[in-house]
Amino acid sequence: MDNETRFLTPHRRLNLLTGEWVLVSPHRTARPWQGQVEQPPPEERPSYDPSCYLCPGNERAGGVCNPDYAETFVFDNDFAALLPDPAPQGGVEDASPQSALLRAEHERGICRVVCFSPRHDLTLAGMEVEAIRRVVDTWANQYVELGDLPWVRHVQIFENRGAMMGASNPHPHGQIWANEHVPNEPAKELQQQRAYSATHGSCLLCDYLALELQNGQRLVCQNDHFVALTPFWAIWPFETLVLPRAHCAALTDLDAAARDGLADILRRLTRCYDRLFQISFPYSMGFHQRPTDGEAYPEWHMHAHFYPPLLRSATVRKFMVGYEMLGQPQRDITPESAAERLRALEVTE
Repeated sequence: MDNETRFLTPHRRLNLLTGEWVLVSPHRTARPWQGQVEQPPPEERPSYDPSCYLCPGNERAGGVCNPDYAETFVFDNDFAALLPDPAPQGGVEDASPQSALLRAEHERGICRVVCFSPRHDLTLAGMEVEAIRRVVDTWANQYVELGDLPWVRHVQIFENRGAMMGASNPHPHGQIWANEHVPNEPAKELQQQRAYSATHGSCLLCDYLALELQNGQRLVCQNDHFVALTPFWAIWPFETLVLPRAHCAALTDLDAAARDGLADILRRLTRCYDRLFQISFPYSMGFHQRPTDGEAYPEWHMHAHFYPPLLRSATVRKFMVGYEMLGQPQRDITPESAAERLRALEVTE
């Protein structure tokens, strides 16, 4: 059975970055849907919303007024999930010293918000490359600033786009969380990249990207510095992976031309998403970069994940429930067919 035929029947694929399997069931794409139907958010928004706590000059929930910013704007999250305070005496580590079954550790961190633009009505897809480049520079500067703190080991840059992905405000913004410890997902990726390098003497994602460029089936868009593709092991229906062509471990490794290339690929990819179902496409997106403890991490290859929830239309989403929560991730449409649909919507300008 050749690969094309094999991929039309139920099969599982190995995620090289996590070491975990995903079940692919292409024959389920024809199943009827009588489940939850989402209501697409209204597309028309003003360029300035006086009730928005992220717009320039407006008051945030904590009482602080935003400056009249003209480009990007960064501030400490008023409702941070992590706090920078050291572990207190008698903290969680001492909560149950008699049992190895009840383990807890203090976790320090800093949470920040990055407003991409002063305009309330924009998204990355609607911004010019020059404006996205300023966002890229802001991300890189924050990675350095937070990563230079002696107790920070990991800086997670991410964006939740759209109410469907939990965004509490439509103003174009993302977040940055700096952790005392490396979180679960990048820790798994570090282990896999390190094991591959030890076995093969090369970079896992460099080798994988070379294979994808040769194959071509899962490519979505590309330029001289970056490639966006649907990974072979994708879990979400229209999941994509953004990879630099040259080996690098962090945004700070990118020169000016490569940063321009990243801004360009982000704009092109998000525009493909918006054209797919003719809506402002929801997603969670984030960069995985080397830990910030001062070690070299030569095996680490920087990349960005895009996880969009929509399945077959603007109103039908993919749910991770049942088998996915109790067994393993499962998807219906193949990554190859998802890439083909996204690639067909690319318009270079």
